[in-house]
Amino acid sequence: MNKQDVLKLSSMPLQSPTYPTGPYKFFNRQYMIIQYRSDPAMIRKLLPEPLQPDGDIVSVQWLDLPDGEGFGAYSAAVQTIPCTLNGEKCNFLVQMYVDNCPPLAGGREIWGYPMKFGQPKLVTESDTLTGELVYAGQKVASGTMVYKHSSPNDLSEIEAMLKRTQVTLKLIPDIDGTPAIAQLVGINFDKIVVKGAWTGRARLEMVPAVNCPMADLPVREQLGGLHIVTNMTLPYGKVLHDYLA
Repeated sequence: MNKQDVLKLSSMPLQSPTYPTGPYKFFNRQYMIIQYRSDPAMIRKLLPEPLQPDGDIVSVQWLDLPDGEGFGAYSAAVQTIPCTLNGEKCNFLVQMYVDNCPPLAGGREIWGYPMKFGQPKLVTESDTLTGELVYAGQKVASGTMVYKHSSPNDLSEIEAMLKRTQVTLKLIPDIDGTPAIAQLVGINFDKIVVKGAWTGRARLEMVPAVNCPMADLPVREQLGGLHIVTNMTLPYGKVLHDYLA
């Protein structure tokens, strides 16, 4: 294999790349987003500079992704903090858990998504949309929401929310253990088609866990839930801040 062949590879290993070249299209991508008020001091502690807090509301999201080009079918759970960077509103992804290797590897290597392997699940049980996250054999988070009670009149607001810049902290060490990459990365979904959206009552419960510390952002006040079904495309991202520059 010559140099040109090596540089054409989308990912490792060379005989069977873990994920193909993007962008990556998703179909019938389903969210349950539960918002709550949390501890402002902990929010500030978990936001890397130069990000600034934007209030005290954070969210835990469950995703069912049945059809992701290049990734297959998988589920995810993510905790996000609304924040600002140079005055622009964005969402910082604190931690994320998935149950499939290609999106886990690609998410970390390309975009710096804070992904670890866990067992998230989003299903409809009777009249309730239900999210569950199991890590190391322990249920560490569970969320419930009423099923399709209220639909917003204006889906453009939902689309705008999905277009908001996601920010990740991408850390990749060099071969000697020193930082090779230390960046804040910005990601914006593209070609978003909102197929449905519903709001309603929701509840969230988290259990303290050392390697899945979602409960470090405790629930101070339960707020509402948002259920979305969408098609969208995940393109490559951009560097927002380089800590090594």
